[in-house]
Amino acid sequence: MAADVMRPGFNLEPKCRVTLFTREEWTRGTGTVLVVKGIVWFTGGSSTAKGTGTRAYGQFVGRRLSVSVGKLATDFQAEVYAILACVHETDTQDRPEKHVSICS
Repeated sequence: MAADVMRPGFNLEPKCRVTLFTREEWTRGTGTVLVVKGIVWFTGGSSTAKGTGTRAYGQFVGRRLSVSVGKLATDFQAEVYAILACVHETDTQDRPEKHVSICS
């Protein structure tokens, strides 16, 4: 009896691209130009005596997120949580855009 055999194929290309600018590139405006296409998210995290929180705003989707992450979280952890929240919101929405920019 004949058997169907399929050779496995692997696509190891990354599905996203991360662009990180140095402090000097931000202040001087030099370096790679950021081309923004599709959905754009802006994130921010801050901490006060009452606790640490994070916010995100989806410019083209008109979505605002605001989350308290407790008293023990750092600003960095709040930023990471905001980025993950943007990815989750983009993933759960059924939108045709293939490009998503998260400005943190």
